[in-house]
Amino acid sequence: MTSPPQTPALASAAQNVQVRRSTPGIGLLFVLLWSTGFIGAKLGLPYAEPLTFLALRMGLVVALLLVVAIVARAPWPHGARAWVHIAVAGLLVQCGYLGGVFSAIQHGMSAGVVALIVGLQPILTAVAAAPLFGERTTARQWTGLVLGLIGVTMVLSNSLNRGTISAPSLVLAFIALISITAGTLYQKRFGATMDFRTGAVIQYAATGTVLLVLAALTESMRVEWSRQFLFALAWLVLVLSVGAISLLYFLIKRGKATQVSSLFYLTPPVTAVLAFLFFGETLTPTALAGMVIAVIGVAIVNR
Repeated sequence: MTSPPQTPALASAAQNVQVRRSTPGIGLLFVLLWSTGFIGAKLGLPYAEPLTFLALRMGLVVALLLVVAIVARAPWPHGARAWVHIAVAGLLVQCGYLGGVFSAIQHGMSAGVVALIVGLQPILTAVAAAPLFGERTTARQWTGLVLGLIGVTMVLSNSLNRGTISAPSLVLAFIALISITAGTLYQKRFGATMDFRTGAVIQYAATGTVLLVLAALTESMRVEWSRQFLFALAWLVLVLSVGAISLLYFLIKRGKATQVSSLFYLTPPVTAVLAFLFFGETLTPTALAGMVIAVIGVAIVNR
């Protein structure tokens, strides 16, 4: 006995249910992959200056995705305005955020303190999402956002006590915070419909060009080609710039800006666990309790 054919409305509803069911798993995978970015930075920065490191990373990503786009015959955006919007979103998410994070670490700020400052992003996004997209943040979601911030602060309390904070590193960390917040909102507003394969080529090409110019003006551009650096570079190119960014743009396209940004609260706790596993950094009872609180906060926002 065959099942009756689905109407377009039923087919659309079924597709929406499948997307909603798959989004939490995709969100957790994104958090795990995104959290490894700090580990890759810590592995690679001893062998190259931050902007040089990032410019090299962007060039490799452009070469890789350009081949993918050509082979797949992926559609390119129509009109100069679409290209500009895509490039601007890429400059904010890639150049401003990554450049700020890597440079802050290079100037002596611990990765934990950088993660805490960037962890303010969900609050900024929730404030900006209402006037931009008409998204209403409920009292329950604000409670989750505050809980997430408390949890992140608890996780990174030891890093805050040990971290060295200079004026340049503080400025660079806040540039990263503003850039990732603005980039997420800008991508949601102007780039949600882009094809990732061709859109990413535009974004990484624009970002790589700016980073290359900045590196040439401010750095020696010397690279020590060690095995550790090559591993870190390959990981950041394939796992972060291709895998994690594609998941981020998928989540931005499918979900509300406040819900997507709340996932960034999980990045510092997951990074702390990875740092414990890879570098032997200790996890205190306070940090473990903070992880639980941060997870509860994100669950409340995304309920």
